[in-house]
Amino acid sequence: MADQTHQYETNVEWTEGLLGTLNAAPRSAIPIGAPPELGGSAEVWSPEHLCTAAVNACVMLTFMAIAANSKVPIRGYAAAATGTLEKAEGRGPVITRVVVKPRITLAADADRAKVERLIKMAERNCYISNSMNAAVTVEAEIVVG
Repeated sequence: MADQTHQYETNVEWTEGLLGTLNAAPRSAIPIGAPPELGGSAEVWSPEHLCTAAVNACVMLTFMAIAANSKVPIRGYAAAATGTLEKAEGRGPVITRVVVKPRITLAADADRAKVERLIKMAERNCYISNSMNAAVTVEAEIVVG
């Protein structure tokens, strides 16, 4: 991937108020809007949720790719992520941090220390996290058995 440049196109269309539709054909359209705290709806994806979700998904996919390349079998992976939006001096509101909390399930004979190293590698190599000014932390729970 280092030798290549990739571009990803998305389109938005305003529908009404603080609502719209996000799409990237041929994928399904996603209803979007402002979050409730900014005068929007809790029923649609907000940019704040999409930003947090992008980090969460990228950490997972990066970890799973590293685990596969390292021949480490993973039985399960589920993660919750929390993004924090704060007003920054002279900049307005920004996502200042994202905390990703994966629960990784391994076989009883798995090398737990190796998996801990792999999750740290994923934390350092997630390109979405590396593209943001926000601090991104991964707090993994590793379950063996």
